Amino acid sequence: MKIDILTLFPNMFKIPLGESIIGRAREKGILNINVINIRDYSENKHKKVDDYPYGGGAGMVMQPQPIDTALEAIDAKNHKIIYMSPKGKTFNQEMAKELAKEERLIFICGHYEGIDQRVIDHWVTDEISIGDYVLTGGELPTMVVIDAVSRLIPGVLGQEESFMDESFYNGLLEYPQYTRPSEYKNMKVPDILLSGNHKKIEEWRKLQALKITKKNRPDMFEKYINGKNLNKEEKKLIQKLLEDKRLTF
Repeated sequence: MKIDILTLFPNMFKIPLGESIIGRAREKGILNINVINIRDYSENKHKKVDDYPYGGGAGMVMQPQPIDTALEAIDAKNHKIIYMSPKGKTFNQEMAKELAKEERLIFICGHYEGIDQRVIDHWVTDEISIGDYVLTGGELPTMVVIDAVSRLIPGVLGQEESFMDESFYNGLLEYPQYTRPSEYKNMKVPDILLSGNHKKIEEWRKLQALKITKKNRPDMFEKYINGKNLNKEEKKLIQKLLEDKRLTF
């Protein structure tokens, strides 16, 4: 996948997108990430990129010309162009899976009071928010979306199964994880995980995922039990969860 990032602060992306899993994916050529400095495309002799908003108000607005020229220069037409904005749709795992199918993604990082609406009207295909709060710019949200999307691209993770049981992928939060030693400061790993009985282990993990989701994200739990065709084993686990007082909240 090719990813273009339009930003006023390109140095913010150097380390975060050059380390760990994403860094290795770039080295392998699975990800091609191109960071573009919007100021380089300003026609103002002082490389000015913002101005006061028409109609008055606090703050500054990013001008259309530098962004428009940058998008023209990278031949952005007919590709997904994402503007990270508090006004956008809230990002989730389903959106990540859909974006992971694209061959190319282009991100616009706003700053100040945002970007001129004419850029959005003419270029932007998707406005995305990562939550109901406001940050100083679109750089950090862009990193979040790129990280979530990239790990779903074949070859980025070491094993394709690595994300199958993770939180949100199958509609539930992830079950608890343990590793060596089996006992630490009088805290023991659940016996079932040491039993070698893989069927029982999978059942335990599914029950724990249901339990955690019901406690922390009741909205997800209700959607899961009402929005899909549950198999016989899942129905039994859910019934057990709802009836056993030790497992309810």
